[in-house]
Amino acid sequence: MEQLPNCPKCQSEYTYEDNHVIICPECANEFTLDDVNETELTVKDANGTLLQDGDTVSIIKDLKVKGAPKDLKQGTKVKNIRLVEGDHNIDCKIDGFGAMKLKSEFVKKI
Repeated sequence: MEQLPNCPKCQSEYTYEDNHVIICPECANEFTLDDVNETELTVKDANGTLLQDGDTVSIIKDLKVKGAPKDLKQGTKVKNIRLVEGDHNIDCKIDGFGAMKLKSEFVKKI
């Protein structure tokens, strides 16, 4: 049995195929293999380098954090990033700050 891709909408692994359409039973999303290939998320850093899940990046300028007593300093290393859709397209955990969302335009790949 071939491995079907996870649902691009809810990431459910319980997808099944029906007449060349892949269906997710959890969110009722219907898609094809061509749709999955087109929706590949491409995120580039400040230098134009393509980023991937699990990369390590460095912050290129001081960033103010709402509600935090201190700023994120330039050169702060961020390990094991996760790419997501949206304006702030990087999810990560930063030592001393916790979970954060960053914009890719403020980081560079190490």
